Amino acid sequence: MATPDFSEQTKALDSTLTSIEKVLDLDSIRAEIAVLQEEVAAPDLWDDQVNAQRVTGRLSALQSEVERVSGLRERLDDIDIMHEMALEEGDDEATAEVGRELVRIQKAIDSLEIRTLLSGEYDERDALVSIRSGAGGVDAADFALMLQRMYIRWAERHGYTVEVYDTSYAEEAGIKSTTFAIKAPYAYGTLSVESGTHRLVRISPFDNQGRRQTSFAAIEVVPVLEQTDEIDIPEEEIRVDVYRSSGPGGQSVNTTDSAVRLTHIPTGTVVSCQNEKSQLQNKASAMVILKAKLLALKKAEERAEIDELRGDVQASWGDQMRNYVLNPYQMVKDLRTEHETGNTQAVLDGEIDDFIEAGIRWRRSHAA
Repeated sequence: MATPDFSEQTKALDSTLTSIEKVLDLDSIRAEIAVLQEEVAAPDLWDDQVNAQRVTGRLSALQSEVERVSGLRERLDDIDIMHEMALEEGDDEATAEVGRELVRIQKAIDSLEIRTLLSGEYDERDALVSIRSGAGGVDAADFALMLQRMYIRWAERHGYTVEVYDTSYAEEAGIKSTTFAIKAPYAYGTLSVESGTHRLVRISPFDNQGRRQTSFAAIEVVPVLEQTDEIDIPEEEIRVDVYRSSGPGGQSVNTTDSAVRLTHIPTGTVVSCQNEKSQLQNKASAMVILKAKLLALKKAEERAEIDELRGDVQASWGDQMRNYVLNPYQMVKDLRTEHETGNTQAVLDGEIDDFIEAGIRWRRSHAA
């Protein structure tokens, strides 16, 4: 049996990782880490809790970034030693393990390479995800809930923090809408490719005749803004309504009017928050959501103006972007990238990295 030669594969991976290290500029990241560590050591850091959370969060994110790249470099450097030892001992199983480790490293480097493609103005921000049920009645509401679970499971798989701001439950099952933040470096840049209309085809569990049902849900992803971002909203442009938080089936969550709904009068944009017990906290969170949505609206208008000047008025993504077919066959397919899988349950359980990475590469290749 011929002994496999991994040298070419190792060289290719080394070249790719070297390019990634240059793009990420690890020296600059380490310099920023040093500055942030000094800020964290300051005795008055927590006098300003918002700034303290920003500083500690940024420090943790950058440290994780460096550890991720350094860990991959160490694993790649160890491959030659592992392979040499396996050959000296004539250990076929150890040689096979070298091959398996190379496959794992390849996947990790491919994933890291995606990070270098995220260079948009707000790509490094946290993501604010909104899901809204569309056509399809109760099945659409149930589908919206399935998608919320899918993204939350995706975040959990990566160890990302999720904060649910607001959920409007449907009467029979599922949800009408939900808004939640995924807090992680480059969460917005990563998840922005998920925006669009998602379509589900299945035998409806709510139809007593067992008929196939098609339903839709809309995904919107916008960046979470920081205090330094230039989005000023005059008080007279906002209507504030308060109401009691509620859960599935109208069950009362608390007995005070703590939930807050904000309406931006000029644009008609409405946001709400009910995850906190304090009305002031809910208002502050709702304002974060409103600013993010208004920024997205502003950017969309700017893009439309540019497209008009170009004489090329078309949506870069299109409406319907992904199909989830559970009957008469099992298939999840992205209509932009053509990426697909027959393992629908894994996707709905949050295994969507391959779809996200394909979407990011597709967007980069179609960028003007």
